[in-house]
Amino acid sequence: MARADKTAAVAELRSAFESSSGAVLTEYRGLTVAQLSELRRSLGDNARFAVVKNTLTKIAAREAGVAEELGQLLQGPSAIAFVRGDVVEAAKGLRDFSKANPDLVIKGGVVDGKPMTPDEITKLASLESREVLLAKLAGAMKASMGNAAAVFNALPVKAAQLADALRVKRESEGEAPAEAPAEASDEG
Repeated sequence: MARADKTAAVAELRSAFESSSGAVLTEYRGLTVAQLSELRRSLGDNARFAVVKNTLTKIAAREAGVAEELGQLLQGPSAIAFVRGDVVEAAKGLRDFSKANPDLVIKGGVVDGKPMTPDEITKLASLESREVLLAKLAGAMKASMGNAAAVFNALPVKAAQLADALRVKRESEGEAPAEAPAEASDEG
């Protein structure tokens, strides 16, 4: 590879690291070209899967500030899934593909600047998608707002009921003593 090509490759990798919300490092030894194409299709537009050269990737990772997280993982044949959208969806795609094709090994990665072990990436894949979590959060917020509205609405209703009960009680107390003296004066 010519020096200009290496410089361009490092710049492209650095840009991919900087613009991605996550990068998952894998080992692809034993996978066919057809299987790699299938993996790329399964990841869709959410992630870009690229076979990389370790030395160039180490330079790009250092320039992007993620060398500490990825340095030890760059051994053997490496490929990286650069995630542009929801990291959970990409992690699910990689996990599901690696279950069907054991030759794909998830080595680890970095998500939002934090290192991730293969187990953490698998746990991340077990989460629900961002849209589902946001929908659940919105539903919970709507329910709590509905409960608050019910409580605020119940206060005046309870106050009115209490006032009515007090009025009824006073009327019943007022009628009984008023009738008793009237009867006493008739006898005398």
